[in-house]
Amino acid sequence: MKILLVGEYSRLHNSLKEGLEELNHEVTIVAAKDGFKNYDVDLPIYKKYDQGFLKKIKNLLYRFTKIDLESIHTIKQILNLKPKMSDFDIVQFINEAPFGCSAAIEQDIFDLISDWNNSVFLLSCGTDYISVKYAHDEIPKYSILTPYLNGNEKSKFSYGLKYLQPDFIKLHHHIYKSIVGVIASDLDYHLPLLNHPKYLGLIPNPINTEQLKFQPLKVEDKIVIFHGINSHNYYKKGNDIFEAALEIINRKYADKIKIVTVRSLPYDEYIKTYNQAHIMLDQIYAYDQGFNALEAMAKGKVVFTGAENEWLSYYNLEEDTVAINALPDAEKIASKLEWLIRNPEKIVEISLNARQFVETHHNYKTCAENYLKTWQKHK
Repeated sequence: MKILLVGEYSRLHNSLKEGLEELNHEVTIVAAKDGFKNYDVDLPIYKKYDQGFLKKIKNLLYRFTKIDLESIHTIKQILNLKPKMSDFDIVQFINEAPFGCSAAIEQDIFDLISDWNNSVFLLSCGTDYISVKYAHDEIPKYSILTPYLNGNEKSKFSYGLKYLQPDFIKLHHHIYKSIVGVIASDLDYHLPLLNHPKYLGLIPNPINTEQLKFQPLKVEDKIVIFHGINSHNYYKKGNDIFEAALEIINRKYADKIKIVTVRSLPYDEYIKTYNQAHIMLDQIYAYDQGFNALEAMAKGKVVFTGAENEWLSYYNLEEDTVAINALPDAEKIASKLEWLIRNPEKIVEISLNARQFVETHHNYKTCAENYLKTWQKHK
């Protein structure tokens, strides 16, 4: 089959493409270049107005006219790519607004790509209307909106609150009327979609373990703790709580640990920087692991991330055996770090379990097969 994957987050569509190509399918990714992360894209959509003088012009014009030059520039590129984006058997959008445009332009782009092709599916693997509303209504005990709901508006725009605005709600309903169905990539998106008539089920994030070499951990000197920060999502990911926990643990065990902190690195550089780490601090306000956590687990790191009871039940696991659930409490995170520092054999044990878990449940070929079965069953 010919498959068009629209948009890219955290390398999910790249890994899915690799799995589908192993199964002899033709796959093309069209996506906006993802800022500093710089993931591979077959048909890149470039941002012209995201920095410098042109950004100031864009913002000034939008302020007085509501005309978004970046959105107009984006849809022009899409139109020029029509010959390369037509006649695909399957199209999958990674999000309701994968190009970062105004809601009206996102709807126009969605309609164009849908008209040029056949069966259209949607992924829920990032903030969208259903997941943000679920979080905003405070249905889970905590969520990515917890910092915002607690009054932290320092990075308000990173929380995905635009999806609760009328124009994006309209976009959501328009897309859901048109798509064949929606697939969730992990439990954080599965739970809000339960019982929705268009929900086709959860297919775990595909991880290409053949590209991610497992590194058996040895605790011979200091335990290396890695903390990678995306400045744009600092509070949303709980980096402030991780930093508070690191301060606590560093006061007690400075002679036994080495803390490595990096900020907003390109993907290829980022994934190399934690090669020597034993422990990785990923994110707090999650029930399941995202892509960064899974790739680190595949490399044998002990990852502090989403590993809630719902996840344990779904995969029939015991607590603290595959990943460490990072609760929004610096003292509790510090306590888990102390447990690992005092019991280094647990680091080795969890490392092995983490790799095996990713190989079993997130193998990119198996996940690709599950996508194919779902698409073919419903298209």
